[in-house]
Amino acid sequence: MNNGLVNAIIAYIMWGVLPLYWKLFNDVPAGEILSHRVVWSFVFMGVLVAVQRRWGDMKRIATSRSLLLSLTVSGLLIAANWLIFIWAVNNDHVVETSLGYYLNPLLNVLLAVVFLREKPSRGQWLAIAIAGAAVLIIAIDYGRFPWISISLAATFGLYGLAKKKIGQDASVGLLSETAVVLPVALGYWIYLAAVGKTTAWTLPVSTFVELLLSGVVTALPLLFFARAAARMALSTLGFVQYIGPTIMLLLSVFVFKESVSPVLLIGFVLIWTALIVYAAASVRGTKLAKAR
Repeated sequence: MNNGLVNAIIAYIMWGVLPLYWKLFNDVPAGEILSHRVVWSFVFMGVLVAVQRRWGDMKRIATSRSLLLSLTVSGLLIAANWLIFIWAVNNDHVVETSLGYYLNPLLNVLLAVVFLREKPSRGQWLAIAIAGAAVLIIAIDYGRFPWISISLAATFGLYGLAKKKIGQDASVGLLSETAVVLPVALGYWIYLAAVGKTTAWTLPVSTFVELLLSGVVTALPLLFFARAAARMALSTLGFVQYIGPTIMLLLSVFVFKESVSPVLLIGFVLIWTALIVYAAASVRGTKLAKAR
């Protein structure tokens, strides 16, 4: 559990500062950035698995229909999450990405109830209700459904659930997930070249090298996250995630100078309240369990 917690904290700090990295490629369309992210993540993980001499595990996955299906689902979920996140950051919606990842811990509680038969306490249900009220208030303020926030929370929550159920080694699992979407990424490269719309390949050399590092930037936090997911309860794992969106929110206001309306701020206060209620209920539940 302690080892899982350390891995989770490292992963969420890395994700929190990630908008600073993607802002380097403001002139590159989100879909093209995603394709490079997939390809270079696959390359990096391939090298890592080769160094670890884990190709035997890859062969085992290739012969297991159930594992292949599960990893395909998790690969598509994380690719969708990447695309939404990159688009949102590079279109000045970092505040909304922050909100999405604040909501994710509470969504994880619902996922744990539905799919893992975990039983939240009354306090945890209260936290979910407060978060739901926050989403409603923010939606009314926006005049539209906060699809960026909800989509990020949903895709990453489902990805965490998938990782929990698969229980696959972090390195081999991530290589398999990127392999699933690799043909789509390469196909997109071919399409962009055919229509003459490639942008990344025309970047200055220094910027392109930074883009090549997207494989490392992507893989490292996911490796830490996968290790954490295998060692922690899904609901607890989700709660630790508040570290990431807090960093994102601070970046959005103080670095990217995005505006935060009074109503949106109220929504964030409700989310923070829900997290505090959830934490208090979890601590109380742990103490009661030990007392028994």
